[in-house]
Amino acid sequence: MNLFFEESGDFKAGTVLSQAGEAYQVELASGKRTKVKAKDVLVQFEKPSPAELLESARAVAADVDLGFLWEVAGQEEFGFEDLGKEYFGHAPLPAEAAGLILALHGAPVYFYKKGRGRYKAAPEQSLQAALAGIEKKKQQALVQQAYVDELKAGKLPDAMKNIVHQLLFKPEKNSIEYKALEAACEELHTTPQRLMLQVGGIASPKDLHMSRFLFENFPRGAQFPPVEVPRAPGDLPLADVAAFSIDDVTTTEIDDAFSVTMLDGGRARIGIHIAAPALAVNLDDAIDKIARARMSTVYMPGDKITMLPDEVVDAFTLAEGKTCPALSLYATVDTKDWSVLSTETRAEMVPIAANLRHNDLDELVNEETLASGEGEYPHKAELSLLWGWALDLEGQRMKKREAFGLRPEQTNRVDYNFYVEDDVVSVVRRKRGAPLDKIVAELMIFANSTWGKLLHDSGVPGIYRSQGPGAGGWNAKIQVRMLTHAAPHQGLGVDQYVWSTSPLRRYTDLVNQWQILACARAGVTAPLVAPFKPRDATLFSIVSAFDAAYTAYADHQSNMERYWCLRWLGQEGARQVDAVVLKEEVLRLVDIPLIVRLPGMPQVARGAQVRLDILRWDEVDLSIEARLLEVPAAQAPVEDVAFDEEEDTGQAAVAEAVEAEAAVTVIEPQPE
Repeated sequence: MNLFFEESGDFKAGTVLSQAGEAYQVELASGKRTKVKAKDVLVQFEKPSPAELLESARAVAADVDLGFLWEVAGQEEFGFEDLGKEYFGHAPLPAEAAGLILALHGAPVYFYKKGRGRYKAAPEQSLQAALAGIEKKKQQALVQQAYVDELKAGKLPDAMKNIVHQLLFKPEKNSIEYKALEAACEELHTTPQRLMLQVGGIASPKDLHMSRFLFENFPRGAQFPPVEVPRAPGDLPLADVAAFSIDDVTTTEIDDAFSVTMLDGGRARIGIHIAAPALAVNLDDAIDKIARARMSTVYMPGDKITMLPDEVVDAFTLAEGKTCPALSLYATVDTKDWSVLSTETRAEMVPIAANLRHNDLDELVNEETLASGEGEYPHKAELSLLWGWALDLEGQRMKKREAFGLRPEQTNRVDYNFYVEDDVVSVVRRKRGAPLDKIVAELMIFANSTWGKLLHDSGVPGIYRSQGPGAGGWNAKIQVRMLTHAAPHQGLGVDQYVWSTSPLRRYTDLVNQWQILACARAGVTAPLVAPFKPRDATLFSIVSAFDAAYTAYADHQSNMERYWCLRWLGQEGARQVDAVVLKEEVLRLVDIPLIVRLPGMPQVARGAQVRLDILRWDEVDLSIEARLLEVPAAQAPVEDVAFDEEEDTGQAAVAEAVEAEAAVTVIEPQPE
């Protein structure tokens, strides 16, 4: 005797070897033996053989007219034997019965299974809906295959042209377009990003990186809505100074300027003048909402996305020849020992005599010419005096830094400026701590520290930068935190430090400028009139949002700098290059700030220079492969390098304080 039975959702046939009560020992056509319960047996037969029955049953199932079978079944539950009599017009033969079971089981749209061998016809409305769904899927499959064929032929389907970014960066994985893109990539053995570059969905690797950043951080686009430019109060006093700024040639958001007025008795009145949009922009107005949504200007080589609309920047930038609203910090110093005798903060209109540019002055203004007095350049006397004060300020910070238990800052490292024109990149090496940089950095640190103390002494909260060991004890990792109360910044060597000198470029600085203005105007009543009160929930939310945005913007800048470094390699035809060892298996090229990792590299001293052979690079995933060509004999380090937070923490912060608008890369990881 043979049996046709159901086992684990599958239908099988075999020969009975023995029976024990309600169980059969059955041998399948494959020779495998299995135990079958009586309740799972659907058909018992003598002929044909199990293998022949299965073959015939499949043929019967293929010939069954499901529509006619559904009509014959009626609306009541039925057993397959009863339906077989109606459909075949006679008691079904074993192969017919088995074939009918296969047909019923294989058509869940037409028939619902109610038990072993028992089914019920689907209601007509449900059947029609299901059949329509099946037909829709068939049509979608045809459309999807057409998309796949187009992609494989190097053409972007019209349906994908407006959703390229969504497909790449936040796809709806159940959509026909994404399934087609995924299928085409699998057949072509590539990635969606590379395929989109091939078919023209993305113009270039640069556009790919930019598009991803904009999609994630500016989903509505980076354009500004129309705004009315606010005006500063008309009753501000006019400062009796001739201020000048020091910036890179590409800088348009000029936040800071300086002035020097000589007094009697060897004293000097040094002015640090900061652009003051807070005099006209109010909390929760249209401009504030724009700035708060962006949190910061985004910098990258050859481009930027400003925090404020151009017309607002133009109204408040400290441009040469204009008299601009500014928040000024005046320090009266004794030039004999550089002691600060007094400070004063005031809002005023400041005449801007000149916008000095690094590109014009860096070769003229250096430590040698400042010491000897040689050379002629604008504001020579003022720069010489500011240089002397900057050196003293740095010395005081170093003493404080050492008191915190940190080593002195290293100043013989190299920074890099990127300039891009018509997709041609140039990378300019600059020694970190050059005189003009140091003047700007030290005076900005002085202003941010002084204004941080003013906020603290006035009982007004602000957004501070604090740096010190985190939880875990004295040997814990140095961490940078943003707080709403004063705390030491050990890396800089100051007792408190706020960001307040870039209000055109950072929202935290605009917030702090509102608070500082309240202190300068209201004195002891400042806590009552300041926009943000102690423990203000809005202030905490600004800190959190700024931290997230600033991190994303910094990552993008780093990625774009790496992209342009790779472009530079191809542009210059560089194949064999010099590199400096930063730490084990990590190197940086000498001419450009490109990090290369060489797993398995032999031990070489940090700071040593080696020669590399560039094998290949990829502008899409920003990877590079190289091999070590030459390790020179014992040598002194070509420059001091650092790859740990404690060693580079302070100088990185100083580099940040320079706030140069050109995309400056500091290669070592920076807590600041």
